[in-house]
Amino acid sequence: MTEQCSGFTCPVEATISLIGGKYKAVILWHLMNNTLRYSELHRKMPKATDKMLAQQLRELEKDGLINRVVYPVVPPKTEYSLTEYGKTLAPILDALCDWGENYLSETQNCKNCQ
Repeated sequence: MTEQCSGFTCPVEATISLIGGKYKAVILWHLMNNTLRYSELHRKMPKATDKMLAQQLRELEKDGLINRVVYPVVPPKTEYSLTEYGKTLAPILDALCDWGENYLSETQNCKNCQ
């Protein structure tokens, strides 16, 4: 990957640009082994505003990391899942989770994040 082709100067920068949004990594984590509706995702991230969650989902879909399926029913039903490309992030998300668990166990800042 060259700077002229991608606009990035390093592979970490490219990765962070895809998963570094306020809730993107958390959304990807929740979708790792699940297909979830918007309301289910929102319940898992209660601090996320509707606007922010919708924006992050749109960006993840645009970047090819998640699938969005809208069913033609009333009320509308929308489901989100990881694409095959999105599933390749599993080792990164697992490593982030492991690191976070170690951090939390050492600092004791949070006891009910799981």
